[in-house]
Amino acid sequence: MKIDTRRDFLKISLASGFALAVQPVAASTIQTDSEGLLAGEIRIGDMPAYRAQPAGASTALPTVIVIQEIFGVHEHIQDLCRRLAKQGYLAIAPELYYRQGDPRTYTDTNELVKNLVSQVPDAQVMSDLDQVAQWAASHGGDANRLAVTGFCWGGRITWLYAAHNPKLKAGVAWYGRLIGQASANTPKQPIDVARELKAAVLGLYAGQDKGISLESVEQMKAALKQQRQPFGMSVYESATHGFNADYRPSYHEAAARDAWESMLKWFRQFGV
Repeated sequence: MKIDTRRDFLKISLASGFALAVQPVAASTIQTDSEGLLAGEIRIGDMPAYRAQPAGASTALPTVIVIQEIFGVHEHIQDLCRRLAKQGYLAIAPELYYRQGDPRTYTDTNELVKNLVSQVPDAQVMSDLDQVAQWAASHGGDANRLAVTGFCWGGRITWLYAAHNPKLKAGVAWYGRLIGQASANTPKQPIDVARELKAAVLGLYAGQDKGISLESVEQMKAALKQQRQPFGMSVYESATHGFNADYRPSYHEAAARDAWESMLKWFRQFGV
């Protein structure tokens, strides 16, 4: 499915629920309520996004941009925004595929990657994230306390954005790919921009990840040592890829809880 016109992509909305490609959801799925929050869909220009923040707090909020997995801004990503809002953050998850299509309509992950995810240019994503940061700064967010976190596809983007935006204070990348072949849409990988980081980044990885080798994690660590920004790389030995995705069988509760606390500590450490 491709959406090519402005009239069409405006039809995408962030309804509650999960991507079809990951049905049925697991019994371990976490549901965070909206009590005490202002939460729901917003528009940033034409781009749909989910926003959550403490109710009644309208100025100088520390801001976290939450970057989706390959499955889009479905219920799990929205829930993560609410969890961050409960910690006092303005959390915004933009639907970064909205020009190319709706990831929640795909029933097959391979088809989703081939027909949609691979069609999204990194340059477009960087520009859209800049737009989100600008929107946040003019809608209650503190431009001097900006962080980003992303999961899987969003983990890779987190590294790239940390090398792109000089206003970013901190990033946390959850099991994002570090190396790979260049393409027209993805000309550089995180390891290629490791020496260009403009913010402190923490990488969270899984020892049993079949798609991201521990060798690549070590290669990234070596590259990061050649630059000046603080960084961290944590590996959860018994966890697999997607260990924070509580709605999927990959969920590893102990790793997810520890990594979440590590993320919050990382943000606080660098003033977000």
